This record gives sequence, structure tokens and C-alpha cells, in this order.
Amino acid sequence: MQSPYAAAATTIIESHQLSLFANPFAPRRALPEKSRQIKAWVRELRKLHDDVVVSITELACRDKDCPDIETVIGIMRPGEKIETIRIHRPITEVTREDVSDAGGGPN
Repeated sequence: MQSPYAAAATTIIESHQLSLFANPFAPRRALPEKSRQIKAWVRELRKLHDDVVVSITELACRDKDCPDIETVIGIMRPGEKIETIRIHRPITEVTREDVSDAGGGPN
């Protein structure tokens, strides 16, 4: 019979081994607090109404001229095309200035 400590250690090891095979192109989960902060900056800087949806996603960047991870901000106004803003940093490194300086346009 395996002790509870050995079972827990086995679970941790198996979990670690599974993470070694993670998809590098899959979206990564960032801190919810940082995502909320970025959304607040977008709303403030773009003077968005409450009916506008702002989404924050961190993705692997496939372009050869950008870093491995980028933050993609989607601004979804009712009845309009989605506006996409790309910031070539992970969510955890995005600053208010990044959001302010970022371009964007309908996709």
C-alpha cells in the first residue's frame, strides 16, 4: 500500500511530466488581476461605453519579427468589426504606456 505522501509526490511528478508536453501555441493563462487592469486602461484611454466588450488574450506569436509571446486586445463594439490591438509582450509585462501607444484598427 502506497503512503499518502508517496501518492501526492507521484501526482506532482505526473503533473510536471504532462506540462513538459504542453502546446507552445496554446493561449497562456495570465493573472486575472493584470488582465482586469489592462481592460481598465483600454476602457479609460479609448473612452469606451459599458456595452463594449474588451478581451485580453496572450498568444504565441508566429511572425518572425516579434517575440514568442504577445498580448492581443480585442475591442468589440455592437454592430462593428472587432478592433484588434497587438502588444509584443506577455500580459504580465504590459504597461499603461504600451496600451496608450498601441495602434489598432478593425480586422
